[in-house]
Amino acid sequence: MLNGGVSPKGNTGIALAEVAKTLSEQGIDTEVYHLPLTPTRDCVSCGKCPKLGRCVFDDDGVNEFVEKAALADGFVFGAPVYYAHPSGRVLSFLDRAFYSGSAAFACKPAAAVASARRAGTTASIDALGKYFGISRMLTVGSTYWSMVHGNCPADVLQDREGLQTMRNLAREMAWLMRCIETARGAGICPPAP
Repeated sequence: MLNGGVSPKGNTGIALAEVAKTLSEQGIDTEVYHLPLTPTRDCVSCGKCPKLGRCVFDDDGVNEFVEKAALADGFVFGAPVYYAHPSGRVLSFLDRAFYSGSAAFACKPAAAVASARRAGTTASIDALGKYFGISRMLTVGSTYWSMVHGNCPADVLQDREGLQTMRNLAREMAWLMRCIETARGAGICPPAP
């Protein structure tokens, strides 16, 4: 899981913790990767990542995250909402991670989670989901939009519907991961592009 929020215990962190707890109950181990608090560079379209197999900039955790992603079986990307879309840090980080490490994400399940005081969550989920489609990922849904609402962590803990949606999302993710594992065991491999 990627926590694009500033604090591990902030609103986005609470949503991801609920997902992690439910995945653990389903027998699935999780790791939360917290975006570094240092500034994140934008992709400069230098074209070097296909040759290097990594981003040319090695200063803000992108390459480390992609290395971890190659070993992961599924993803939950969490982002706070800033001005009705994901924070710029999250988008810059994901642009570079997906450009430089697209093979680490292909044919794996992914979900987007957004946290906001009030609005902008659906636009944020949509923005994050665009990475999934272009990277051949399998988008995991829930019983409602995967979002939590609150001005502070105490508010998010009172968002019963949002937290239930996180638990349902985790169960859908666990089911899909088991389906993929069963398919691989039966010799059914993802299609080649």
